[in-house]
Amino acid sequence: MSPMFVMRLAFDLIAVGLVLFAFSYWWLGNVAHELAGTGLFVLIVVHTVFNRRWYGTIPKARREARGLLNIVVTFLLVLAMVGLLVTSVLISNALSGVMSPYAGFTMRQIHTLAAYWVLVIVSVHLGLRWPMLMGVARKLARISQPDGTRTLTLRVVTAAIALHGVWSSFELAIGTRLSMGMTLDWWNFEESVAGFFIHCLAIIGLYIALTYYAMQWLRGRKGKAASPRAITQNVHQ
Repeated sequence: MSPMFVMRLAFDLIAVGLVLFAFSYWWLGNVAHELAGTGLFVLIVVHTVFNRRWYGTIPKARREARGLLNIVVTFLLVLAMVGLLVTSVLISNALSGVMSPYAGFTMRQIHTLAAYWVLVIVSVHLGLRWPMLMGVARKLARISQPDGTRTLTLRVVTAAIALHGVWSSFELAIGTRLSMGMTLDWWNFEESVAGFFIHCLAIIGLYIALTYYAMQWLRGRKGKAASPRAITQNVHQ
């Protein structure tokens, strides 16, 4: 792996970490929240610069399920991030030092809505790239041969994380937050800080797993559908 690739991957992982950190508003306060958000958007600009050539490949991209989903997810992520940025500027009062006249309850609701959608869409975004990330992990761990026991263990761990993610979705009222519903159920950081982040990580793991296995299923269906055509072509050759 080239140093540039490792650096880009490190920036992306830090950005995901800042997304999680920014959810700790009720733990560390508004200043830490806005600093985390500022750092996140700086890294988003860096990420966009590094991947700017990808946007030029969209018209030429293969119209397959994964490619189309990747395009849709990327643009949904861009929209969510823009919404997050705009509302951040409008409700900011720590870094600017000036209370915006737009910093009302509705604008904060929109900001929260965009934030939770970013969490979900980033998770799907990671799920689409999970084979690549696992390849990087294998290289770092110097794993070159498949192992049935290791594969089974990883699948069991993945299932456990996904189940935890379902539970965590109810604990954090994700459905309500993604629909901009009203809720007074905010996490009590005085009882547990680690618990909140474990729930967030489990939710990320859930959507990564759902995306990855959905792509595997579609790939399997495509392979089965292509097999009869391939057999027919071979017969007529």
